[in-house]
Amino acid sequence: MVQVIQAQNVTLAYLEERFGLQQAENEDFFTEWLDALPEITDLEKQYLDKVKFHFLRLVKRPPLLEEAVKLVVLSPLLSLAGFYDEPFFLKSEQSIEICAEDEGEIIKGRIDVLVIQQQLWLLIIESKRASFSLLEAIPQALTYMLANPKPELPVYSLVINGEDFQFIKLIKKDTPFYALSDRFTLYRRENELYKVLSILKKLSQVLIE
Repeated sequence: MVQVIQAQNVTLAYLEERFGLQQAENEDFFTEWLDALPEITDLEKQYLDKVKFHFLRLVKRPPLLEEAVKLVVLSPLLSLAGFYDEPFFLKSEQSIEICAEDEGEIIKGRIDVLVIQQQLWLLIIESKRASFSLLEAIPQALTYMLANPKPELPVYSLVINGEDFQFIKLIKKDTPFYALSDRFTLYRRENELYKVLSILKKLSQVLIE
């Protein structure tokens, strides 16, 4: 009998055991979030300052639900990064399935926001309630990334819970390897949305190329 596992219940240990997932130790594996990042304009900084202000105002009256995170934080970032423009388009709540070989198990889940370019899954964005740790979201995002139908291409993810942001890169091929960026937060004095937007812009350039 086939066992169905919900993606939100998957752990890193499970992905390592069932799919051979490994964390890349080579620092050159994921340099896209560090090297040659696009500049952010003063106008974009002003807009992102408003986004941060609106989010911090919302958290004063919990609970902060996932839809609010998408509306207040995620949507402005995607717009400024160009993911609402050609050649990208968005689909939300996309179902995925991934099978563990010879284990009689199927993992099922739904991607919150999926950015698609030329019919390929290229950027997955997983938004969670502010009360959730990103440690809970990362295995789920990696599960979705493993379901990418083009294993020869790198896949990028951004996991967010409203206040924290972290990027992931995965290359599947024969052995799937992944790496994480530093974590960015809205609770520092400096507005780290500037860096998040700059990385999103860089990824949009990489994906178009």
